[in-house]
Amino acid sequence: MQQHNGTGGPPPGCPAHESVKLFGPAFGSDPEGHYAYLRTLGPSATVEIADGVEATLVTNYQAALAILKDPSTFPRDPRTWRALNEGRIPADSAALPMMAYRPNALYSDGAAHARLRQAVTESLATIDVHRLARQTQQTAEYLISQFNGPLGQAELVQEFAGPLPLLIFGGLFGCPPELGDRIIVGLTGIFNGTPGADQILGGALLELIALKRREPGDDVTSCLLQHRAGLTDEETMHQLIPVLSGGTVPLTAAIGTGVALMLGDDKYSSGLPVQDAVHEVLWNYAPIANYAGHYPVRDVELGGRVLRAHDPVLISFAAANTDPSEYRELGGQAHLAFGAGPHACPAKDPALVIAVTAIETLLNRLPDIELRCGFGDLAWNQEPWSRSLVTLPVRFSAPAPLVRRMPAPEARAASARPAAPAPVAAEPAADSQAAAGKKRKGMFSRLVDWINGE
Repeated sequence: MQQHNGTGGPPPGCPAHESVKLFGPAFGSDPEGHYAYLRTLGPSATVEIADGVEATLVTNYQAALAILKDPSTFPRDPRTWRALNEGRIPADSAALPMMAYRPNALYSDGAAHARLRQAVTESLATIDVHRLARQTQQTAEYLISQFNGPLGQAELVQEFAGPLPLLIFGGLFGCPPELGDRIIVGLTGIFNGTPGADQILGGALLELIALKRREPGDDVTSCLLQHRAGLTDEETMHQLIPVLSGGTVPLTAAIGTGVALMLGDDKYSSGLPVQDAVHEVLWNYAPIANYAGHYPVRDVELGGRVLRAHDPVLISFAAANTDPSEYRELGGQAHLAFGAGPHACPAKDPALVIAVTAIETLLNRLPDIELRCGFGDLAWNQEPWSRSLVTLPVRFSAPAPLVRRMPAPEARAASARPAAPAPVAAEPAADSQAAAGKKRKGMFSRLVDWINGE
């Protein structure tokens, strides 16, 4: 494996000879400086990814690619994690939600991985990209119509880039409006650390699975249940969680950063297409920045450093993609933003369709949109896992006229399909029942109503 020898000292706030912290204000404000320093230590270095949680971070492109393609030496199953098994990782550690074992394809290897992965990949392959583009455009137009900031202003992370993937995936997976609302609450709560979010998400997904057992449809959930792998309801739930979560947060980052580049980077003012901006995001601002935990089965030497058996090895997709020792073609596909090897992202093509269509729709509907600050003044998150904007403030004049259209067939079907009934303690009065129904309506329900012209 190749070693890149660079120059430079530790980033501000990072004392030499100590593990580098990949979280907090210093890292959030200058991740590239941290990666540059880590490269001076070799193709990998020890980092701290949460308080008291250390891992080896691989920053070299060729080393990262080799590990991603060698699951026999570097399996993904974290149940062998030495420090965790020895009780040295706090139960409430911020690293555990992203690294602890779950019985899904992401954390499996060998035959178990092949079975689960095939079910997920083949189910996602049934997505009609033309319908997906139409759904994305309608969802983007709906969100633009709902901007609720001061006249002519919006904050695009909270009002556009964040909710859009959640709404899209609700439709792809065949969620009736009420269940879609609860799944959105659960997914959002998991990433925000909301107590009880796991239970909300798990309960809603199990209801969705039960519904699709009774009434299969043209959606990813039904395809998973009908796959020849014969997944149980619990197995299906555990496959849905990483697909939903892995398809939402990274897409939010890609859409937000892509919009920021289109508006804040001078080279895009000359008419470069949105697709170029999305590819630049994948190369230079990898939405999943540091992830893909591997646990070597034996001690492995890498560039003069020993990767100890059963200690976590993380891949820095962000650092590997910007490795100065590698030739890069920004329009090319050799970046690692979607991973590589047997655990590569199975939803690359749908993700690109969603990101490009969402940004194009925004720019078409708001032709004079502009940033309310310079690109360099935008704030980024301070966590190790993703590279995403905290806020994206914009201004614009009146949106372009919206062409009136008939509801899409999938929207009509979703609105007509009832959710699984929930038990109630007592029968409320008619007026109270109607008021409660209005109060319960969430984001996905409102989207379906809007598409249907209600």
